[in-house]
Amino acid sequence: MKVFAHLKIKFIEIKKIFLYASLLLFNACEKPDLKPNFLFIVVDDLGYYDLSVMGSVFYETPNIDRIANEGTLFTQGYANASVCSPSRASLLTGVYPTVHGITDWIGAKNGTDWRTKGRNTKLLPSQYVNHLPFEMTTLPEVFQSIGYKTFFAGKWHLGSIKEKSLPTDHGFDINKGGYRRGGPYSGGFFSPFNNPFLEDKPEEKGLSLSMKLAQETASFIKENSGNQFFAYLSFYAVHAPVQTSKDKWKRYREKAESQGILEEGFFMEKRLPMRIKQDNPVYAGLVEQTDEAVGHVLKTLDDLNLDKNTVVVFVSDNGGVSAGDAFATSNLPLRGGKGYQWEAGTKTPFFIKTPHLNIQGKKIETPVMGADLFPTLLELAGLENPVKVDGKSLVPLLKDKSFDERPLFWHYPHYGNQGGDPSAIIRKGDWKLIKYFEDGKNELYNLKNDQGEKLDVFDQNPEVGAILKNTLEEWLILTNAKIPAVDPIHDENKEKEWLRKHKIKVKEMVEERRTNQLEQDYEPNIDWWGSLVD
Repeated sequence: MKVFAHLKIKFIEIKKIFLYASLLLFNACEKPDLKPNFLFIVVDDLGYYDLSVMGSVFYETPNIDRIANEGTLFTQGYANASVCSPSRASLLTGVYPTVHGITDWIGAKNGTDWRTKGRNTKLLPSQYVNHLPFEMTTLPEVFQSIGYKTFFAGKWHLGSIKEKSLPTDHGFDINKGGYRRGGPYSGGFFSPFNNPFLEDKPEEKGLSLSMKLAQETASFIKENSGNQFFAYLSFYAVHAPVQTSKDKWKRYREKAESQGILEEGFFMEKRLPMRIKQDNPVYAGLVEQTDEAVGHVLKTLDDLNLDKNTVVVFVSDNGGVSAGDAFATSNLPLRGGKGYQWEAGTKTPFFIKTPHLNIQGKKIETPVMGADLFPTLLELAGLENPVKVDGKSLVPLLKDKSFDERPLFWHYPHYGNQGGDPSAIIRKGDWKLIKYFEDGKNELYNLKNDQGEKLDVFDQNPEVGAILKNTLEEWLILTNAKIPAVDPIHDENKEKEWLRKHKIKVKEMVEERRTNQLEQDYEPNIDWWGSLVD
């Protein structure tokens, strides 16, 4: 292990020298204009329709809406995966999950270990890389190499102390709260947080985790107001466990009642029940707390007069959770949600505010993806990209210049905890093809006519289907994508019986929980998860 650690340090130093030399050469010919600062905001599991600016009539998000209204809203924005770790790795590296190797959330069972889940599935999920590879150049490393102060707050889930793969091992000068866990499982969403990289203070009792991360980010910005900075605010919210304060729950419960409460809240998909309507008052409160935290950081930029030279990016790492986890939101009319192969699994809010370009209230219909942000931010900073990436700079779109159509790809050789299937996907133009690994079936959808993916038109469009199928398969080969193997001990009858019982059990559970959360006397515990301040 000592030899490995020594080699890793040497490798990182060589990589830094290469980055510095290549960017120094570029900067020598560059005008000495002031480069912009960057605030990169990632919300965990936020659905496409989970913001009022995106069309929600239940959730209230004025601060996040402001980013879209004062910047550019990409109506066809996608995460690079339907679950967190692979998507987050692509945001930081600009490459597809098939390239960096993290194809599932880190900690998920794979190979024969998958059998311990007891789901009796036909396939054994593929193995994946369990931390952000050190040979990959990250966005903060590039900014760090030219003198930017770099800061990380919140969810990491791209490695641990064991692998020496924390934010500070991948280009961030400061880490507040980022470690191996994918959710706030140790302490929940209210102080004390019991996070090894966040200081719990007695005076913060009852403070929300989202506001804590926002305050840490704001403090960093204040301390570096005279420097160029790259701040990455990566919320644990709105991931499960879904928690909020009593006052917020009460207001949204009353709102749900005024909008009409459905007798049943879920319909059955292939493996799990899926939420029909945005009516979860606890989740709505958590969304609002996250919005308030975003507002705190934006106000800090305003107060310091940094808003005019700070690019703000806002995205979610994957779609909203309508099945599995906390069954928290509805993504309709999009189909599916987090962990699924359909649109709601990867389609997310996607905003870029570029005040130095004086672009406001712009909407762009071109399909874009998280990996595009790597080259986009470098170009906005006036930097040449020193590494090969799969993403494509979106600056031409921001400036109304030509932007050639290209296919977008996804590869998820796993079973989602939320009910999704092992599959690979290609989208080009209005067409989307899904290749299923269980049976080799291909589904084709025209998203312009059918955003809810209700009608498979593969048989009616054989030429389009064949072209997309071949292009997808060539891409899988080119990127050395791992394909899940058939489990030799799979028993189809056992799988069907397990699934039948599981669906009934879960449906009863989620309907009962929804009913309880909408009751006037709902009380999850005596102190509402510690949200009450003495």
